[in-house]
Amino acid sequence: AVEVDAALVDLIRLRLPPRNPRLRVRVGDARAELERLRPGSFDVVIADVFAGGRTPAHLTSAEFWSAARRAARATGAVAANVADGAPLAHARAQVATAQAVFPHVCLIADAAVLKGRRFGNLVLVASPEPLPVDGLTRRTAGDPMPGRVVHGADLARFTAGAKAVTDATAVPSPAAPP
Repeated sequence: AVEVDAALVDLIRLRLPPRNPRLRVRVGDARAELERLRPGSFDVVIADVFAGGRTPAHLTSAEFWSAARRAARATGAVAANVADGAPLAHARAQVATAQAVFPHVCLIADAAVLKGRRFGNLVLVASPEPLPVDGLTRRTAGDPMPGRVVHGADLARFTAGAKAVTDATAVPSPAAPP
């Protein structure tokens, strides 16, 4: 895990059970730490990064997604928590960005968020290998808070016209409404 707030890491270390040698927490910027990792270090990379309720711009670009891809094994996956609301321009751009780096991408979210009826979280999953969308669809639909998995042609329609984000064009995610 990577956390930018050293005081929070110290508090977590005080409150959680003794350290697990398989779990390491690094203090630093998520992207900088990803870029330092040995390629193929992880089965899964999860990006759930917010500063003041928004994902920092440098964690939304193709360069960030490329660093995450390098850190994941060839059969691994990268998942990112994407916060957005109508008209879902940020989420669409994030899908286009992930698709610029990975051949297999899906999006998981509550139907109301996908339709732009409310601000919320969407989970963007990407991999060099085909994703288990049938299993994800069953699990997501059967969840106590059911959602939808968007992939294939439906994802292409969702993303239509969106352009991939680069470091030069990146902006933070939108702020949640009050």
